[in-house]
Amino acid sequence: MRLSLLAVGRLKSGPERELVERYRQRIDAMGRSLGLSGLDHIEIPESRARREDDRRVEEASALLDKAGSSVLVVFDERGKSPSSEAFAARIRQWRDEGRPGIACVIGGPDGLDPGVRQRAELVVSFGALTMPHQIVRALVAEQLYRALTIIAGHPYHRGGHDDS
Repeated sequence: MRLSLLAVGRLKSGPERELVERYRQRIDAMGRSLGLSGLDHIEIPESRARREDDRRVEEASALLDKAGSSVLVVFDERGKSPSSEAFAARIRQWRDEGRPGIACVIGGPDGLDPGVRQRAELVVSFGALTMPHQIVRALVAEQLYRALTIIAGHPYHRGGHDDS
């Protein structure tokens, strides 16, 4: 099963790109033993269309083209905030169903066209705050790695503990 991170815009050199690359390498190393590919990090150029709606439509077309038949997981502040365990369980389920891939999608400065969210099987939010796409990419890569460690029973993930 292929894993991909599709994002609108280019991630410049710097600590954010290094962090995404570090998690991509960890995913590559762990994924094969779980029946998953490494992580493809695909950048979609920002549209140059004049109107905001036209930019979103153009970017949506490119994102959906790259996603192909993969399960679409969209990261958007209007989504749900699953636990890391629930996110891992969904990835395990899709893998076990024989789905061809999972495409994690991050929109550009103008956000995502509604059609992308409608096509998504899961819309995930890291909260209602607006975050820079560079940070969201690092968070998505880390959560994918965390999900793989949960699936593998690796000690990286330490879930919350009820101290009552």
